[in-house]
Amino acid sequence: MELPFSESYKIKMVETIKKSVRAEREQWIREAGYNLFRLKSDQVFIDLLTDSGTGAMSDKQWSEIMVGDESYAGASSFYKMKDAISDILGFEYFLPTHQGRAAENVLFSTLIHEGDLIPGNSHFDTTKGHIEFRKAFAVDCTIDEAFDTTVQHPFKGNVDIDKLEKVLKEHSGKIPFIIITVTCNSSGGQPVSIENLKKVRQVADRYGKLVVFDSARFAENAYFIKLREPGYRDHSIREIVREMFSLADAMTMSSKKDAIVNMGGFIAMRDHQLYTKASVFNIMFEGYVTYGGMSGRDMNALARGLYEGTEFDYLESRIRQVEYLGQRLQEYGIPVQQPIGGHAVFVDAKRFLPNLPKEQFQAQTLAIELYLEAGVRGVEIGALMADRDPVTRQNRYPELELMRLAIPRRVYTNNHMEVVATALKNIWDRRHSINRGFVITEEAPIMRHFTITLAQA
Repeated sequence: MELPFSESYKIKMVETIKKSVRAEREQWIREAGYNLFRLKSDQVFIDLLTDSGTGAMSDKQWSEIMVGDESYAGASSFYKMKDAISDILGFEYFLPTHQGRAAENVLFSTLIHEGDLIPGNSHFDTTKGHIEFRKAFAVDCTIDEAFDTTVQHPFKGNVDIDKLEKVLKEHSGKIPFIIITVTCNSSGGQPVSIENLKKVRQVADRYGKLVVFDSARFAENAYFIKLREPGYRDHSIREIVREMFSLADAMTMSSKKDAIVNMGGFIAMRDHQLYTKASVFNIMFEGYVTYGGMSGRDMNALARGLYEGTEFDYLESRIRQVEYLGQRLQEYGIPVQQPIGGHAVFVDAKRFLPNLPKEQFQAQTLAIELYLEAGVRGVEIGALMADRDPVTRQNRYPELELMRLAIPRRVYTNNHMEVVATALKNIWDRRHSINRGFVITEEAPIMRHFTITLAQA
């Protein structure tokens, strides 16, 4: 008899989480302006708001923290991180930053000017925010299959090469680089194939453009390549990673995802001139080039996390738990983005609440319902996050209106996933009675979803 699958780790320490009753949750979410980001952590039972910085570090990562070098300049921790990046990703130059959006801020300050166009595959919120803050434009070139949650396509994060070619032909002089997010968060944690990355590289070379990877979940992307792309089954994760990054000129990373740390990020690049230019902004915004907003202990933990995050057994445990939740929801008939992504299950709120008008924010409404039902916190990936059009100031309504359930690494058990699945089934069974959503009462001019205030419609 074949042995059942089990996690590749054992639990050494536990943290108590608080249960609550619905009346308490109703009060808390009302006081938070129906903004799930504003809830206190002890008001949440199972927190699937994000997988960013919420994972559990290993015993070896914690031991690295104890030997961190906190020298202001030239710390040994910097060189430990430099060696890990060179060994695993193949980049000679790097700049540490305190997290991924800081890496974007530094690199985009170096490369983007007003009026530029930045083509890519469904830019995530901070990426698009940093682009539009500079009065530039994010151009989505994702394949059409990504926007139909019922389609079974192995690489829904892929770039549509025809769309990319069209943008480059028409606006080449205003395009400083192409950005590829691996895996593509906004389309449902979907991977990009090596074949597609090679085609993007060929197009970029023809037009003389840089290729930048948004690499927060690069290891999960490599895992899907190993399982789904012909010719890679016998390759190790690190072999696939090296091939992926051989097709990029530079990268940004929020290390709070696939490096399994609570804080940290970096920029890596091949060109010394780009490194020199970016260093100026890094010193201005983050800190000296050998710490850049990170403590030595965190750089040590990050370096170790890059190795752990590219181990197949770890990735298999992590992604199979995400898949487990997705399969349970599908068994209940709940519509989700298919195939299941690497870091989260994305529930299709348009299909879940088809009678609710888009102007009342279907995914946000569903996320609030889930919190009220069981104290589970997810996040809206839809019209609130899409923000307003920077020119017309009208709400943008993306093709995908999703509620994301992002699972922290090495934190929850499958029993917790059963609670989430059952709670959503309860809402699914009464979905036709949900006929009121939410309206905006206060919002920031950019990246509004973090601080927005809502009221019931």
